[in-house]
Amino acid sequence: MRGVRYMAQKAKELIQETLQALKTTETKPEELRCFVGLDGFVDEIIHVVDKRMDFESYTRLETIAQLADRIGRAAGLSTNIELIQRQVKLGGNGPIMANALLSFGAQVTYVGCLGDPDIHPVFKEMADACETYSICEPGHTDALEFTDGKLMLGKIEILKEITWDNILAKLPLEKMVEILSRSQLMGLLNWTMIPYMSDIWEKVLTEVLPRLETDAKPLAFFDLCDPAKRNKEDIAKAMELIQRFEKYCRVILGLNRKEASEIADVLELSLSDKPENVGLEEITTAIAEKLDIYCVVVHPVSEAGTVVGGQYYMWMVPIHPIPGSPLERETTSMPAFAWGSSSVCLPSSAWLPEQVLQAST
Repeated sequence: MRGVRYMAQKAKELIQETLQALKTTETKPEELRCFVGLDGFVDEIIHVVDKRMDFESYTRLETIAQLADRIGRAAGLSTNIELIQRQVKLGGNGPIMANALLSFGAQVTYVGCLGDPDIHPVFKEMADACETYSICEPGHTDALEFTDGKLMLGKIEILKEITWDNILAKLPLEKMVEILSRSQLMGLLNWTMIPYMSDIWEKVLTEVLPRLETDAKPLAFFDLCDPAKRNKEDIAKAMELIQRFEKYCRVILGLNRKEASEIADVLELSLSDKPENVGLEEITTAIAEKLDIYCVVVHPVSEAGTVVGGQYYMWMVPIHPIPGSPLERETTSMPAFAWGSSSVCLPSSAWLPEQVLQAST
């Protein structure tokens, strides 16, 4: 018990030191400029009906396993499954991260598929708060919500419209260079679903970053978004491109635990066990050493590990959000990756990664 009290006191002291450092730093969140893209989805949050009592009331399938059983029993026959729309909201890795950054007061330029010619209503509040360049119509996701997770049924055909030429048609190259020259953070997200993302990264590397007029390296945040359906050659190419960004940026790669195992397999890392079986510290450190980039973050459900400058840190992600915090207000629109990425990207943009991570450990 004495050891627990000591650790709690130490954590409290570190948090206070971090808060003081954040208060006294010359760079405030509202002064940080962020360039984020490139996707955009309209998400429908849906419940799956189990039993209907009448036209007003029903019980729902609580777990993914229950839905799987219902579908399995229909094999060779047929069945009808009723879906209830509970909410329509903005989605996509880019808009969700942009919203997270806006909630902390940062200035955001957003480039992505938010609607064309008019911004879709679900993005209006975000678009009004950002400098916005919309390329095309958004994708659509039916998010079947359960107590043990979500099934994300995506309609992503429109994302093939996200090409370098179509981006430049809305955001000319000179303007892009100007915006990125005054940005401390760049996030080009959702590599898996955007067919031409590798080509876009290549163009940014060769046509934009060498022309930036800035003395300090900006952060470049990458989130692959479940690359399991892409082949190993494509994933390896994406990793090589991400490594190349380190020449011009301080690169942060965010991975969930499943993605970390897939990347470890592609990189052919030497681990003590299968990638899915090793500890969080081992796999995070191994990926960071192999890629040799500024920061790697691996986030399972309730914790996250990160390596910054060769040093490993671990922090707990709150299962029950702090009342009144941005996480509580954005429970359905700010999943773990956005919370984790924002909590690393913002202090890193202010040049305070070590204090924040130590306080969270």
